[in-house]
Amino acid sequence: MTTDPPPGLTRFNTSADGAARAALREVCASTAWGSRLLAHRPYATTDALLAASDTATAALSDDGLAEALAGHPPIGRPAPGDPASAREQRGMTGASDALKAEMLDLNLAYQAKFGHVFLICATGRTGEQLRDAVRVRIGNPPEEERAVVRAELGRINRLRLTRLVHAGPDAP
Repeated sequence: MTTDPPPGLTRFNTSADGAARAALREVCASTAWGSRLLAHRPYATTDALLAASDTATAALSDDGLAEALAGHPPIGRPAPGDPASAREQRGMTGASDALKAEMLDLNLAYQAKFGHVFLICATGRTGEQLRDAVRVRIGNPPEEERAVVRAELGRINRLRLTRLVHAGPDAP
């Protein structure tokens, strides 16, 4: 028995390169990651697309990873007009002013140490869980944190791609 691909995957596979690239840019800001996914279209299944994303994320150079990280706002400060970051950071929405202030301080300390935004797959996490995660990870050595960041980016990309391919017919 064969299963038809989700409509969003068919739409992604058949979109003009410019439209598909724009959709991928909403998932991940790395042009190298997006180019790699575009180069392997069409994808027979969502799993094939997700596997290609994993491979592309693992293959990112330091510059490509930095470009991807630059597309993510700090935890607790979703980008205005960016429904994805607002949805993903929902756990901070009801956080107390004290927790928000602590997250701001932790974000700044993390960025000062590692040179980039604290990246975590925030979906489904509370503000306290996000705070606890940055508290732990700020103690990581840089090479260990780089591996953690890459894994978190991979999780975020998978969630966003899954949302993209299961989006309704009016989605880009």
